[in-house]
Amino acid sequence: MGGEPKRTRGIAIALLGPEEIVESMKRVIRSFPSMRPIPVVFDHPEETAERIASVKDEVEVILMAGVEPVRKGQVLPVDSTVPIHYLPPTGAGLYRALVRLQRFHGLEGGFSVDFLPKSIVERTFRDLDLGLRPGAIESYEGSAYGATETLVAFHADKHRESGTSALTGVKAVAERLTALGVPNEWVVPLDQDITVALERALLSTETRRSKESQIVVGLINVDEFGRLVRQRASEHDVQRLKLDIHRTLLDYVESLNGYLTHLGADEYLFFTTRGIFERETGGYKSIPLARDVYHTLGLSLSIGIGFGQSANEAGTHARLALGNSKQAGGNSCFIVREDRTLIGPLAMADPVEYDLSLTDPALLEQAEQAGMTRMYVTRLMVAAARLGRLEFNVLELAQMLGVTVRSTHRLLLDWTDAGLIEVTGMEKVGRGRPRQRFRLAFLADRVKQE
Repeated sequence: MGGEPKRTRGIAIALLGPEEIVESMKRVIRSFPSMRPIPVVFDHPEETAERIASVKDEVEVILMAGVEPVRKGQVLPVDSTVPIHYLPPTGAGLYRALVRLQRFHGLEGGFSVDFLPKSIVERTFRDLDLGLRPGAIESYEGSAYGATETLVAFHADKHRESGTSALTGVKAVAERLTALGVPNEWVVPLDQDITVALERALLSTETRRSKESQIVVGLINVDEFGRLVRQRASEHDVQRLKLDIHRTLLDYVESLNGYLTHLGADEYLFFTTRGIFERETGGYKSIPLARDVYHTLGLSLSIGIGFGQSANEAGTHARLALGNSKQAGGNSCFIVREDRTLIGPLAMADPVEYDLSLTDPALLEQAEQAGMTRMYVTRLMVAAARLGRLEFNVLELAQMLGVTVRSTHRLLLDWTDAGLIEVTGMEKVGRGRPRQRFRLAFLADRVKQE
């Protein structure tokens, strides 16, 4: 290959396809913090080779939306080792398109399809129990990588002959058919299709394979352990609590094929490998342990996970990650990677409560220059991610930060001047004066909003 792939801040992956699908891929890939997306937008299949050639030296893997148009040798040099994965217009996206076709255009006249064999579409029809008359499907027999105009002509001819609707996997074809008045549906992959494709792409990368056996260090701290001890009626109850905690943690670390040791009082240390940890957390999305401990023992945990090139480095990063979890108020898990970028918060008691967000050194530096300490960044990020929103009033922000309303007003002035916070409007509060609402602009690309 012409140059070494860039690997700073994650595994570089090229996302190729129409703008709408690339935007969906960019949204879904936020849940894959080990991957760094390089979006490449194009609408016509004829542009495939040119667009791939423009990014092949920058990435470790390529994910392209649409039908597998050409063999790898036709779009990459013979000596290239960049794996190419395809996000085909099948799966949930195909089901959705068929249902929409029936709802908006009807299926009485049948339909033409340009990207799948007739047998696959017929099977999908049977799965959906939509009913299918003989000869209702007209499948394009030529190359799916054919020119856009060729595909348009195929659908238009079938519509003119027998009044069929069109099902296409190419955006440009759908647009031309709409202009010609031919009823059609463009099959767009849904989030679950994209997630599966991204998982396959990740597993194929050299970086991912090389890190499978990398040591991961985890530090677990039981939140408010002193208070829990004081609530116990006797020393026997305290010892039973410690045994219950240790047994639960031991079961979890055993599922990681790892090693656990008690550091004393409320802190535990464990080791595992990165490949196992990634699988058990669903790609660094959630920590099942926290949910189990909460439901069985009524406890919350602060967890710090460290990655590193050595056990010493991983341990140092685990301590930094645990510090972020404690600064966030507990009941949180963060990961510090080799380059000290921060992943988190991972989902704790309920994995559907909040999405994963990613904080990098550039963001932290920008925030600290504006007087927003790492602790404030962490607390705001955790609150925003858990609540699924970015707009708050000053009382809510003061509660998140753990400071007075007066101090919060002073901080907000500095953060607004630095562009980290935006004033979005006013809200009425009974008979009192309206309160301003503030948006956490610096987290806009990192937190999934409802």
